[in-house]
Amino acid sequence: MSTHVLWLDVTATLQGISTPTAELAARQPAPRRLGGRLWALPEVRWAAIATLLFALGGTAQLAGAPKPVWWALYLACYATGGWEPALAGLRALRDKTLDVDLLMIVAALGAAAIGQVFDGALLIVIFATSGALEAFATARTADSVRALLDLTPEKATRVRPDGGEEFVDAATLEVGDVVRVRPGERIGADAVVVDGVSEVDQASITGEPLPVAKYPGDEVFAGTLNGTGSFTARVHRAAGESVIARIVALVEEASATKAKTQLFIEKVEQRYSIGVVVATLALFAIPLAFGAALQPTLLRAMTFMIVASPCAVVLATMPPLLSAIANAGRHGVLVKSAVVMERLGDTQVVAFDKTGTLTEGTPRIAEIHPTLGGGFSDGELLRLAAGAEHPSEHPLAAAVLAAARQRGLAIPAADTFASTPGRGVSATVQGRLVWVGSPALLADLTPTLTDTGAPAQMTAAVDTAEAGGRTAVVVIVDNIPAGVLALADQLRPYAASTVTALTALTGTAPVLVTGDNPGAARRLADEVGITEVHAGLLPTDKVARVHALQGDGRRVLLVGDGVNDAPALAAADLGVAMGSHGSDLALQTADAVIVRDELSTLPAVIALARRARRLVVANLAIAATFITVLVAWDLFGHLPLPLGVAGHEGSTVIVGLNGLRLLRARAWRPATVNR
Repeated sequence: MSTHVLWLDVTATLQGISTPTAELAARQPAPRRLGGRLWALPEVRWAAIATLLFALGGTAQLAGAPKPVWWALYLACYATGGWEPALAGLRALRDKTLDVDLLMIVAALGAAAIGQVFDGALLIVIFATSGALEAFATARTADSVRALLDLTPEKATRVRPDGGEEFVDAATLEVGDVVRVRPGERIGADAVVVDGVSEVDQASITGEPLPVAKYPGDEVFAGTLNGTGSFTARVHRAAGESVIARIVALVEEASATKAKTQLFIEKVEQRYSIGVVVATLALFAIPLAFGAALQPTLLRAMTFMIVASPCAVVLATMPPLLSAIANAGRHGVLVKSAVVMERLGDTQVVAFDKTGTLTEGTPRIAEIHPTLGGGFSDGELLRLAAGAEHPSEHPLAAAVLAAARQRGLAIPAADTFASTPGRGVSATVQGRLVWVGSPALLADLTPTLTDTGAPAQMTAAVDTAEAGGRTAVVVIVDNIPAGVLALADQLRPYAASTVTALTALTGTAPVLVTGDNPGAARRLADEVGITEVHAGLLPTDKVARVHALQGDGRRVLLVGDGVNDAPALAAADLGVAMGSHGSDLALQTADAVIVRDELSTLPAVIALARRARRLVVANLAIAATFITVLVAWDLFGHLPLPLGVAGHEGSTVIVGLNGLRLLRARAWRPATVNR
């Protein structure tokens, strides 16, 4: 039975997952288009028709309709739902391999041959549905990778040698071309700034929470968003070699590798299928060779194939895993397949991205340092800074305004507002000239500042803030160095206790892998209890770090949220995305999504996966016992067909109900955590 991919749609059939699914669906840009994509797949259409025919056949049979009527409906279900796996199985035979799907198709036909057409049709519906879900999952993954290319603009402004400009396709830009980037535009190629100054939001590449000032000589990346400044830059990488293009290649390569992952039970299906087929043929051919009657011999062989078929074994695996998926979904964790749930239980080391994962991804005012010579209180300094920043759309301005509102300060109006890319803003606030910006602003204005000893105090405060991994913002009022605002990314609730719980579960402390600067990374690591830190990483560097962690055979789970995390999410044994602010590519690439961004659910879902794995082992023992007893009875005695079917179905029911125990609310055991 094909169980390589069972997407979220499967979990909805269990129970309790509708709310988180709706939350995630609300984040998709075009749900109607996804629905159209679903029905455009032939596997989905055939599975839907087969399921409908099966339902009609069952209804007709229960209603007492003439036997030819419901038989015709069941056989139509066989044809519509079984032709694709049968064809795939025959192609596999041509390559000298035996697919378990072909075995189950043969078992379904055998069931029909001895009058058990309902059982055969049910098997057909199961195969067709799982195949449709796998096709849908594959299509969505391909769509998500293609969507990444949308980050790079289709057009770019190229500067001609004569100084004129022309609008060209970004894909045609060559190394050495000079492009002009205006405010609010996406950058069309990896390039080096030649002239001009601006601030660029490159979180999609590096994960840095704040725009980065760019001066002549600095590198800019294709697909990143320019701020309020304008600059020219010389292309130094062809379109196919840009960082964003390499991200696409890395995601495709890693996803293709992970697609080969199978459930444990699927790893033994090949040999088991061969054994069952050989035994069935022998059980049919050998007695005939010694003169046995055809009908009882065929009946015995078909009974053997039915009782030996791996239905109970497959169901021994699937109900615990799917029940765990549904339970996790009720608690805000969407696990995309049974394979993922099985592998979650084998997690040996967890690696975290920083921005948007362990932190909320938005800067907040962490400290306020008025200078002694400035004569401003914390509140007055913040109020004047908020007034000057009020017209600005910069993320730092949003942080200053949020802090002022949180303190209940009245934000004054600003006049004569001006913004200087890479430096900051200036405005007249209640008749006072207020400058708010980067520490470079302090150096620019030093010749005009009133010397009260405050400049030295501000420099010390800036150094202290930056050494602690915070972003320093200086405030100057009427040429008086007034103080420093230290901004930091807000730590998520339960981040530290989640790290502790994961360490206890896996036996290994989590690792931090981030594109942010080393100071900020180290400060956060100290707060949450992480000792191994790798900072300043580009997407390719994160992939290399994941491979290094896997180098000694450990199974790595990576938690991230951005486009820059997608290659590492795909390369890791398991990828988990933060749902509320995660990029579409990260959500699609990840194996699981924490919908509500509650970090404490991560150790809980790993613990649940380990319970599911233990339950799978118990179910496999039960299924194997039933199969062994029924097969032995058929081989060495006389097993009546109805009793064989009853035993086979009974074992299926038992393991199925046992697996459904994980649907209970008490099966979810969140780690004991504190804020």
